Amino acid sequence: MTAAPYNYSYIFKYIIIGDMGVGKSCLLHQFTEKKFMADCPHTIGVEFGTRIMEVHGQKVKLQIWDTAGQEDVTYEEAKQFAEENGEKCIYASLGENVEEAFLEAAKRIYQNIQDGSLDLNAAESGVQHKPSAPQGGRLNADSQPAKDGCSC
Repeated sequence: MTAAPYNYSYIFKYIIIGDMGVGKSCLLHQFTEKKFMADCPHTIGVEFGTRIMEVHGQKVKLQIWDTAGQEDVTYEEAKQFAEENGEKCIYASLGENVEEAFLEAAKRIYQNIQDGSLDLNAAESGVQHKPSAPQGGRLNADSQPAKDGCSC
């Protein structure tokens, strides 16, 4: 018996934004690797990491994108945005509250799925159901068998 290729029910996508040099990469590393790094190299472009967590009894893959730091978002702006949108603003720094911040956000997203306020079919939701497992090497049950001499 083979193991399922996906051991989670959802993918939640996060984007970490903020000015250059404020610790976004350190935050990503702390959460995904469970190791605190006081001095992370600067990000060029975008990097990402993942971690699977349990949220309300469901396995959820958190996919965190770390930006290069060209945004200008202050703590006060983030807090105001969160309050205006009925969300929590959790301060995480120097390895403190990192786990809690991502877990609280994941719980809120999961609750929004359960109460129907988050449309999983909307690309901008940042949430996906787990991908369907391939069947017998085919992409789906309706796939055509390979033609003779074709390796596609």
